[in-house]
Amino acid sequence: MSQGKRRLTITTVVDAQECAVLRVAGELDVHAERQFLDESGAVIAAGHRFLVLDLTALRFCDSRGLNCLLALEWLCRRMNGRLLLASLGVRVLHVLLVTRAVEALACFPTVGHALAAVPAEVRPAWPPGGGPADGDGRDTGDDDDVKTGDGDAHRSYDREQP
Repeated sequence: MSQGKRRLTITTVVDAQECAVLRVAGELDVHAERQFLDESGAVIAAGHRFLVLDLTALRFCDSRGLNCLLALEWLCRRMNGRLLLASLGVRVLHVLLVTRAVEALACFPTVGHALAAVPAEVRPAWPPGGGPADGDGRDTGDDDDVKTGDGDAHRSYDREQP
């Protein structure tokens, strides 16, 4: 594969002290495995023990990509943190359900829901550079925002087989 055409892009959306939000787009497969592990592993190595992956634009994830996600979960756990997956597409969610990896990975419908599962003392403001915020720095004018006292705040995707 030529280096000019990237099959996967990883963009840092939020870079807080112990928590980062990365947007992953493209295809997470054998061709992108090394890039994904290098880039996301560097974020964890920099001290971000809570890592939220916005997978809205991830079109494809095979077994090698799934292994990458499980490896990141392991790394975050070793640092007393957690990998949180947000906005999974139907294809990626299907892979997690079929393999039962959804039982090992924390999956949330939005980035806001995923961030609500991060301890308040390390939770970054969301959305980044957003409008008016309440006392804990989170935007209150977006339906992606979730109050931590809300019973639905930590609800992840249903784990039943399709």
